[in-house]
Amino acid sequence: MLLRSVFSSLSRSQLPFSPSLFLRRSIAGPTSPWIFPSCRQPARFGSVVRASSAATGGDSPRPPDPPIVPPTPSKQAETVNGIEAALGSTFSSDPLSPPSSPLILVISGPSGVGKDAVIKRLQEVREGIHFVVTATSRAQRPGEVDGKDYFFVTKEKFLSMVQRNELLEYALVYGDYKGIPKQQIREYMAKGFDIVLRVDIQGASTLRSILGKSAVFIFLVAESEAALVNRLIARDTESPEMLFVRIATAREEVKHMKKFDYVVVNAEGKLDGAVKLVESIIDAEKARVSQRRVEI
Repeated sequence: MLLRSVFSSLSRSQLPFSPSLFLRRSIAGPTSPWIFPSCRQPARFGSVVRASSAATGGDSPRPPDPPIVPPTPSKQAETVNGIEAALGSTFSSDPLSPPSSPLILVISGPSGVGKDAVIKRLQEVREGIHFVVTATSRAQRPGEVDGKDYFFVTKEKFLSMVQRNELLEYALVYGDYKGIPKQQIREYMAKGFDIVLRVDIQGASTLRSILGKSAVFIFLVAESEAALVNRLIARDTESPEMLFVRIATAREEVKHMKKFDYVVVNAEGKLDGAVKLVESIIDAEKARVSQRRVEI
């Protein structure tokens, strides 16, 4: 009905096609009774053939309708111009979907679940991801690279960063300070990168209070409690006393899972599966009608 009212407002000289033919074929399709204006009731082709035969006294079938030929590009352009003229506005070529915004992904979980492995693999398989390097006052472990795994600083240097409000979040963890530099986040979000933050459970809780629902919180877990304990033992990086503390802490940290937006299981030997699930979360967030907005 809308198309009928639009085309009725134009003279035939303004349109490069027949409005009545356009409406009959585009709305109803080639086999509809709209093709036959004289038909008062819908009729199948079979009934039309019989009626024709009875009227003429012959058995010859009704000739088929000529095939509908798609319009040429120039004719299609003329048609579009005619519809735009009728509507009084042009059709925009801008995307209909809302533009996606850079995300902040907060990845957390108990010690030993493989947060570093998941993030490293994510950076390898997906473009536009920036992992924010955390500053820490703890000692550098064998194999760790300063500026890549952490920024290793003294306690005095770390506390001076706190005083200058250079950290988005910081905490004292197992006797050492850890914190997230703000400037890295600002620089890479301005370039359109999605930001990945790796924090412990305490840090995630603090970030939730700061960022609210503007960030995506992902909880990483092992496939079972027994698997988690075995991973912590296999790391062989702590004394027996510290290992006991980490295991006891990990059991309590799992209880915080319900405070997160998503949970991802990083099962032994199935790293790629966990990373693909994180990618799916990113894709889903990018497709949200209401995008998350964050300011640092």
